[in-house]
Formats: sequence, C-alpha cells, structure tokens
Amino acid sequence: MKRRTILQTIAALSATASLPSFGQARKIAFGYTAVTDFASVFVAAEEGFFTKRQLDVDLKFIPNGSTIPAAVQSDSLQIGGPTPSVFLQSVEGGLDHVVVAGGGVTSKASTNVALVGRAGSGVRSAQDCVGKKIGVPGLGGFLHMTLRAWLKQQGVDQRKVIFVEASFPQHNDLIRGGSLDAVVSVEPFVSRIVDSGAGYVASYYGTFLPDGNPTVLYVAKRTWVDRNQGTARTFREAVQEAAVFMQDPRNADKLRAHVGKYLKLPPDALDKVRISPAGTVVTEKQLGYWVDLMADQGVLRSRLNVGALLFKPSPGARDV
Repeated sequence: MKRRTILQTIAALSATASLPSFGQARKIAFGYTAVTDFASVFVAAEEGFFTKRQLDVDLKFIPNGSTIPAAVQSDSLQIGGPTPSVFLQSVEGGLDHVVVAGGGVTSKASTNVALVGRAGSGVRSAQDCVGKKIGVPGLGGFLHMTLRAWLKQQGVDQRKVIFVEASFPQHNDLIRGGSLDAVVSVEPFVSRIVDSGAGYVASYYGTFLPDGNPTVLYVAKRTWVDRNQGTARTFREAVQEAAVFMQDPRNADKLRAHVGKYLKLPPDALDKVRISPAGTVVTEKQLGYWVDLMADQGVLRSRLNVGALLFKPSPGARDV
C-alpha cells in the first residue's frame, strides 16, 4: 500500500473514532482565565447543565489568556475564552475561529477592574501615567486595550506610557518591589495590593465602557464547529441556562461557591469580588464595538467582517 494511501486510511479511521456514538458524552476541553467573566461556564459545569446535554466539559485553567487562540488552534482546547481584542487579533493574524457564545459583559456598576498605583508613585489620574511603567496581564488583552482607550479619552498619548506584561499573581510583588509604578488589575488582586499597603486604587477606569459589551468570548475553530454543530449549539444552550440561574437571587450563594471553586478563592477574597453579569449571545454590534476600539488604536489593520465570526446555529443543528 502506498504511503499516501496508508496516511489517508489512518486519518479516516481517527476521524471516525473521534465521533461520538449515540448516547456517548461529547468531550470538550474548555480554557478559562482567573476572572469571574467565566461564571456561566462554572455554573453550567457544577449545576449539571452540561451533563444533561451529554457534554463532558473539562475546564482547564490557562494563566495567560493571550495563549488561548493558539491552544484552540492546536486542538489542546476545543473551546476557549480569549478577550475580544485577543480574539480579533488572532483572526486578523490568520486563525479561522468563530464565537460560539459569550461570557461576561461590561457593567458601569463594576468595581472589579482598577488602575492601582504604587504607594508613592504619584499615579492618580490618566495624566500621571505618562512616562510610568504600568503592568497589564496580557499585552493586547482586554485590560491593556481598554486602558489605552481610557487614556486617549482623557487626552493622554498612550505611546508615552510604558506597558509591561505581568500576570495577576505577580502584581502585588512587582508593585511592592518598585518594578512597576502601577498595574491594571482585578479583584481579589486589587484588594490584596491595597490591604498590604503596597498600593491604592487610582481609578476604576473601566466604568467609561458602555454596558453590555462582551469581556470574554467562547471561541472554537470553524472546522471544529462545522463538524460539531450540535455540540456547539448545546454548549451555548447550557451556558444560557446558567445565565438564567445566575440572575436568580436565590442562587447567589451557590453562584459564589462555584466561582470560588474554579478561581480558587478563599471566602474572604470571594466576598470582595463582583461577579460579572453573563451575556451568552454575542451580536455583530457588540463585536463591532471592539473592532472600532482597536482600529482607533491602530491595532487592527483591516476591517473584519464580524458577521462571519459568529456561530449561528439552526434549532436542528447536528454533529456530522
């Protein structure tokens, strides 16, 4: 048998073996980062919303959200949760990924995100950031892009600010040691810095964002979605059921417990965290907002067709 024929046969057998048989749970490796914007997935996993749809979802913690598109592309993850800015940059860079569902959304009532100044740094306003070293959890990520947008809104040239990539757990040590003048961080890391005396909240700058825009997107390879339309549809239905669960005040304690489990937060830290509201269906208008924000900063070089980036399942969508 020729080598090409052998390889084709192996590929065909592997593909057939990967298809779920009737009644078999469909496996999904899902990647998340250390933020409450993934609460709908946590709830769906803990409340059995995935299981009852015959979905076997393995939640994997990813320290740096900027690496999620690569993990999805390599099949280490079937679905992952990058921020909109990371997703759009990966698509412009050539990755053919689509949005299956949405995670958390922006809220003007949220105080989870803050610009935290180092004690003695003098960082109190956007103007004070000029010439300063500011840590962000991922270059090109949500917090980096939105801080740059806020600086511009406040009349500050973001090119005069030095951005350094630093993960959330590093923020307190880097602030205390003087390596950074400020960080853009989230709860409970903000409270840990403030409580330690190493820094202070300079601004809850994220309140300038409009309500209801996605902060993380649940994305997959287009080829995977094309083969697994039923799985993708039921995954979305599960997180939609989770979003309804999250809105019921009677479930508040359970919701916090589920978030605390996956973010590994002790009760005292969990009490300081505001859980992001869920927005499971992402619209062209919402995704277009991030395209405009990034284009305004010169991050995107082309105008993306946002409609083509959204998974639109039919009610009877099935795996093939």
